[in-house]
Amino acid sequence: MQDIRALRENFAAVKTALAKRGKDYNLEQFDTLDKRRRELLQKTEDMKAKQNAASKQIPALKKDGKDTAPIMAEMKELADAIKAAEPDLRAIEAELDEFLIKIPNCPHESVPEGKNESDNVEVRRFGTPPTFSFTPKAHWDIGEDLKIFDPATAVKIAGSRFVMLRGLGARLERALIALMLDRHTAHGYEEISPPYIANRTSMTGTGQLPDKEEDMYHLSGTDYFLIPTAETPLTNIHRDEIVDATKLPVKYCAFSYSFRKEAGAAGRDTRGLIRMHQFPKVEIFKLAHPDNSYEELETLTADAEDVLQKLGLPYRVVNLCAGDLGFSNAKTYDLEVWMPSYDKYVEVSSCSNFEAFQARRTGMRFKEGDGKPVFVHTLNGSGLGVNRTIAAIMENFQQADGSIKIPEILVPYMGGVTEIR
Repeated sequence: MQDIRALRENFAAVKTALAKRGKDYNLEQFDTLDKRRRELLQKTEDMKAKQNAASKQIPALKKDGKDTAPIMAEMKELADAIKAAEPDLRAIEAELDEFLIKIPNCPHESVPEGKNESDNVEVRRFGTPPTFSFTPKAHWDIGEDLKIFDPATAVKIAGSRFVMLRGLGARLERALIALMLDRHTAHGYEEISPPYIANRTSMTGTGQLPDKEEDMYHLSGTDYFLIPTAETPLTNIHRDEIVDATKLPVKYCAFSYSFRKEAGAAGRDTRGLIRMHQFPKVEIFKLAHPDNSYEELETLTADAEDVLQKLGLPYRVVNLCAGDLGFSNAKTYDLEVWMPSYDKYVEVSSCSNFEAFQARRTGMRFKEGDGKPVFVHTLNGSGLGVNRTIAAIMENFQQADGSIKIPEILVPYMGGVTEIR
C-alpha cells in the first residue's frame, strides 16, 4: 500500500513516479477523499473535546448547588452529533482505503523508463547459448519422444495447460527441487513447507488481490484461494508482528506448487512446460532493513543465479522497465534462461524489492532499541521456476540421438543417472 504520508507531503513526486508505469491512477481523488476525511475527523475530535470539557464542569456545578440540566443537555446533544458523524467518518475511511489498495507501488529511481518488456534493460549474461550439429527439438517433443511427458493423460485428468511427468521426468523434477532447496539453505535461508491455500487477507497483503483476482483460483463457498506462489504464505508469516531489528534480514525458502489461470495466454506457450495452470516453484524471501534492502536484492538475485550457474545453463539478467513492473514491485530483475526452441531468453525467475509496500498492507514492522516501530522491506524471488528449468535443461542439453545429458551437479540427485534416453 502507498505511504499515505508521502501522498500528503510529496504528492507531486508520487504522481510523477507512478506516471512511469504508463497509466493514470487518478491520484487527485486521494486529495479529495483525504481532505474530507480530515475535516470529518477534526469535526468529531472538536465535539469530543467540548464533551470532555463539559463533563469536567459538572462536579463543580454540583458542588456549588447549580443546575446541571443545561450542560447535561449540551452533552447529550454533542453525543448525538458524534454518533451521527461516526458512520460518515467510517464510510470515507473505507472509501479511502479502497482507493489506496488499488494504487500500485512507486518504481525505484533505478528502474528504467519503458512501456513493456521490449524496453527492459539487460544487465549481464552468463554462459553461451549452445550450437547444435543437428536440428534441435522443442522440449515438449523431446519429452514425449522419451515418454517422460504425458500431456494426454494430464488433459484427461484435469484439462489443458496441465502435464504429467513420468519416470525420469518426475525424478528430474524432484531432483531440481532438492538441489534448489539445498543451495538456498546453504545460503542461510530457513526452509519452510507452507500451506497451498491462503485466505483473502493474506492474498491482499501481498498484492495479488484485488489487482489480479481474476487470475486466481478461488475456492467456491469460501474466502480461500489456491496460492499463485509461495511468496503469499512466506510474506504473511510475520503479518501484524514487530520483528527484532537484530534478526534482519530474515530469510526463508519454500517449495510449493503454484496455481494460476493464465487467462489469455496463447500460441506455443499452450504446449510444454512454460505456461501452466499448476507448476512447481522454489521461492526465496527476505525481510530486510530499509537502509540496505537494495543490497539484499542484489544478493537475493545472486542466490537465484547460483542455481542456474551450477546447472551450467546460459542466462541473462534484465532490469524490468516501469511499464513491465508488477503491481507491488518497486524494482525487479528477471532471470531469463536461453531456450533454443524459442530462439530467445525466457523468464525463469523474477527477483523483486517491494520496499515497505507489502509491509504496510500486512502490518509488518521492526523496532530498534527503544525507537518507534518502522515498516520492514520485503523481497522475494523464484529460486527457480522448476518447470521452466526442466525445459531449459532438456533443450540446452539435448543430444543428437534424442537423449538428454543430465548436468553434473544433478547426477547424485538423480541416483547416478547421467542421461535420459
